[in-house]
Amino acid sequence: MPDNRLDSLLERFARRDRLALARLVTLVENRAAEVSRVMEQIYGRTGHAYIIGITGAPGAGKSTLVNRLIAKYRAQDKLVAVLAIDPSSPFSGGAVLGDRVRMTDHYKDQGVYIRSLSSRGHHGGLSRAAREVVKLLDAFGHDVIIIETVGVGQTELSVMDLADTTVVVTVPEGGDGVQVMKAGLNEIADLFVVNKADRDGADRIKAELELSVHLRPASGWRPPVVLTQAANDIGVDGLVSAIERHHAYQLAHHDPARERERRAREFIEVLTSELEERTTRALKAGANGAQAVLNEVSAGTLNPYSATRRVIHDRAVMAELLADPLNGERGRE
Repeated sequence: MPDNRLDSLLERFARRDRLALARLVTLVENRAAEVSRVMEQIYGRTGHAYIIGITGAPGAGKSTLVNRLIAKYRAQDKLVAVLAIDPSSPFSGGAVLGDRVRMTDHYKDQGVYIRSLSSRGHHGGLSRAAREVVKLLDAFGHDVIIIETVGVGQTELSVMDLADTTVVVTVPEGGDGVQVMKAGLNEIADLFVVNKADRDGADRIKAELELSVHLRPASGWRPPVVLTQAANDIGVDGLVSAIERHHAYQLAHHDPARERERRAREFIEVLTSELEERTTRALKAGANGAQAVLNEVSAGTLNPYSATRRVIHDRAVMAELLADPLNGERGRE
């Protein structure tokens, strides 16, 4: 994308143009070469939104719960964004995206922005893509950002690292409380929700989760367990109150060392991802020095470790791999 078009897009974004926001999110999804420059430009305007992560097994009613939360925060006159992480293509997401049709209750509301981010093609890079989309939503001026993930795998756990408050949603049937503990969600949960609490077993699951919280170390925040019936808007006000209490606790127990660690972790993630993406682009573009090494590896005449050592110690090849792709584009204009 030429500089003038990108600058125009960023100017429109600064004026809260929703179409400009959508196009910048698409750049992030497609891992365009301009992403790093965009993030540099908007980073100083981030850090104001409160980020809520909603996770748990499929079928727990997370999308219905998110729909209710949107309404509650809009009633407080807050600007709300939702980032829904899909496990598959947005064109074949089936019931996952079907559930999210409920969120279209808010599609005419200019104070609500909803976007799905597909995990297809991202693999380990999904957490970076999600982080960058959240930064865009934050810089745009949203007060509350809700991240909803489907499933309880390692990808979801890494995405939840973005949240200020992580809400783990369970349901009464199927021994779901035990599954939550097995999945490691017990360690990341700031709040537990037992949704569909009108069903048999809700009190048992609540007791199991409260026991697991009791077994945590005595110091620090102890996650409450909230019973809800999202479909009937029962208990959702209590969830909002619990989220606010967790926010207040964080403000009262601010840990500068933890903040430094978070920033360092973000830097390492951005650096390693940028190196990987630049290398991938250079190889796809036919980088001569590295391509010769890649051909030897493909032919089986050179192992990947020796190949990597050769590339790292060849300054010309490294310079070719790590060259700024945008400089190349500007040079051709």
